[in-house]
Amino acid sequence: MPKMKTKSSVKKRFKVTATGKVKVGAAGKRHGMIKRSNKFIRDARGTMVLSEPDTKIIKKYMPYSF
Repeated sequence: MPKMKTKSSVKKRFKVTATGKVKVGAAGKRHGMIKRSNKFIRDARGTMVLSEPDTKIIKKYMPYSF
């Protein structure tokens, strides 16, 4: 059976931790910061861990990372 391909867009956007959780950057920070609250900008800083249902979806696209 041939190897499965990893989705290129997924490998650019997500990283997998050593425990198998998926890290992702916060959404909504590309432009339009003037209309966002300071609280939103602070909370969206850095990376966050995806929820379990979303992790299941990402695992289908990254077959060799888990």
